[in-house]
Amino acid sequence: MSATTTAGGRVREFVSAAADGWTRERFGVLGALGLILLAFGPSFQVYLFTDFLVVALFALGFNLLYGYTGLLSFGHGLFYAGGAYGVAIVLRDLGPVFADIVGSGISPLLTFVVGGVVGLALVVGVAVPVGWLSVRLEEIYFALITLAFGMLGYSLIIQDPAGLTNGTDGIIVLLGSVDIGGSSFRIGARRTYYALSVVVVLAATYGAWRVVNSPFGTVCKAIRESPDRASALGIDVRHHRWMTFILSAAIVGIAGVLRAGLAGVASPGLTHWSTSAIAVIATVIGGATYFSGPIVGAFVFLYIRWAISRFPTLEAYWELFFGALLIAVVLYFKQGTVGGLLLLRDRLLGDDGDGGETDAGGDGEAPDGDGDSGGAGATVPDDETRTDRGDDS
Repeated sequence: MSATTTAGGRVREFVSAAADGWTRERFGVLGALGLILLAFGPSFQVYLFTDFLVVALFALGFNLLYGYTGLLSFGHGLFYAGGAYGVAIVLRDLGPVFADIVGSGISPLLTFVVGGVVGLALVVGVAVPVGWLSVRLEEIYFALITLAFGMLGYSLIIQDPAGLTNGTDGIIVLLGSVDIGGSSFRIGARRTYYALSVVVVLAATYGAWRVVNSPFGTVCKAIRESPDRASALGIDVRHHRWMTFILSAAIVGIAGVLRAGLAGVASPGLTHWSTSAIAVIATVIGGATYFSGPIVGAFVFLYIRWAISRFPTLEAYWELFFGALLIAVVLYFKQGTVGGLLLLRDRLLGDDGDGGETDAGGDGEAPDGDGDSGGAGATVPDDETRTDRGDDS
């Protein structure tokens, strides 16, 4: 009874908060309604938004390492491809085996789930030694060694070791139809896969949010601000960076699993440095100092890219327009799109800037929306609160 009463009380609190103005709860309700309504939209827009969800999760995993520990990686495409190839190999080689064991009705779904778990395990298995070696370096040297590992993985996939990766052709990912209780649906159908992606991405995003708002996340930010001071406090800097690297790779691996099902193929291009750059670009556009920055940046990146593709003349020079966009962001939105939107909000509401946010490039942290402190002298940011970089990062 106590658990039921507590759950009911939380529901009433949520409803009250949602009805009390433009609170986080109200935005959450509107966002959920938007996700539901989008499932009934045009088929291509459903596909495009699913693509956005995958890229957003990719960038979010990357930013867990970059925005919250200050380590810039150019090799996260290795883990993106690891998730994709893990699920692709299981679907190709073990699909018939599962069909013989559990029957053809449920086997496509079971095989995909098992493939996703295998892909995630593969990514973690690769991230452990790669991260252990990489975190021994800092700044540009860390970026270069991750780039080297990424291109090493690209070369290895092309070599087709033991016939697993199918070389430059990649592996075709076929998501079959599930037949349960007389009803049938195809996993790869756009609206079905969209619903699956929404559930997985929301769960992974919530997990990442809990990490950055935990004592572990506070330690990561302390290391980012000043590794020497963190070490003087007794923190094992290298160990925490290593753990963050593994967590970041795991989130990117989940995005890779979803990418394989969406694209219908696991290809070597996922490992290339240009794929890793997508996460970097999305994060820079959105704002690395905000939890939601990579998500907003992925949205801007994909939808501006799609808008440019509507005009053949612009499409021929789309790199030029994206270059101009990045220059504008770097020059005029030093905290990315999210920072610019929050600044615009403050100006429209007449906020003089003392409402909790520090100026771009400042050293202070914004107060936590819940008033909780993750450690002595530090506050933990919520999903819209920036984690400013200090001069030592």
